[in-house]
Amino acid sequence: MNILISGGSGFLGSAFSEAVIKRYRSENKEVHITWLTRDSNQPHPIDIKMMTYDELTKSDKSFDVILNLAGAGIADKRWSAARKEQLLASRVQPTEALLAFIARSSTKPKLLVSGSAIGWYGAQGDKPLIESSDFNTDFSHKLCDDWEQLALKATDYGVPVAIVRTGVVIHPEGGMVSKLLTPFKMGVGGQLANGKQIMSWISREDWVRAVIFIIEQHLTGQRQAQLNNTSNTLNTASDTPAVVYNLTAPNPVTNRTFTKTLGAWLHRPTFFTLPKFLLKLMFGEMSTLLIDGQKVLPQALLNADFKFKQPTLKQALEQKV
Repeated sequence: MNILISGGSGFLGSAFSEAVIKRYRSENKEVHITWLTRDSNQPHPIDIKMMTYDELTKSDKSFDVILNLAGAGIADKRWSAARKEQLLASRVQPTEALLAFIARSSTKPKLLVSGSAIGWYGAQGDKPLIESSDFNTDFSHKLCDDWEQLALKATDYGVPVAIVRTGVVIHPEGGMVSKLLTPFKMGVGGQLANGKQIMSWISREDWVRAVIFIIEQHLTGQRQAQLNNTSNTLNTASDTPAVVYNLTAPNPVTNRTFTKTLGAWLHRPTFFTLPKFLLKLMFGEMSTLLIDGQKVLPQALLNADFKFKQPTLKQALEQKV
């Protein structure tokens, strides 16, 4: 199998690459992974091939699967007007490059898996949200929807698309947890606002396993057996299939529960509370990511009989690294 990944060196892309190589080689199956990069000198594992975006415009290589993960972190900086433009451009430009490659490829990929986030649903409190649920309009929704709609254009060229809407990714040594370690270890970690807001999360290992599961289902034709279930089917201008999956664990938690669980894992107190007004003062519009909850459930994965290895937050924090 040949896989092309944009954003391959990131927190998710690197873990996916490592897991796929390990799995396929253990089964004596051939797998080749290529990372798209803007820097030809970027450090990378020895068993990963590199391709610049300039090289992509001239490449005649064929790939079985394209995994599109490139995009600046939505919570890394305060949302100024310039930052919003940067967040969109960091997703749109790589996706446009991939679409141009797909359009001129004589041998089309069998599947495009394109990233998105549960921010697509907008802030909806504790209302259960599945793949067929509606959305509330805000910046997070618009950012995700613009990215998704662009990726879905791959169906115009006969390439099936699977959109993966990712929740907060949990891993003991990266992602959100790594950003919280210092204040929690210092004993000043605590809940945000009233702590009742819902956090929809997934362990990094289950995220990787879910993406591999989705790819293998589509490539082996198992998806065909589920086409009667239209709850995660997306409408496009062509007859080429497009689907969406929520990549979240089946057990979302409140911010208070997350805080207590993280504190217990670190053996640190969690007495402090950051009030709502202070979060808004510190983060501006971006504070909605911290204050407003989303209860997003992985209904499509559950319907497909995907088994989570870390369905609880405690298990996700205690996973081996």
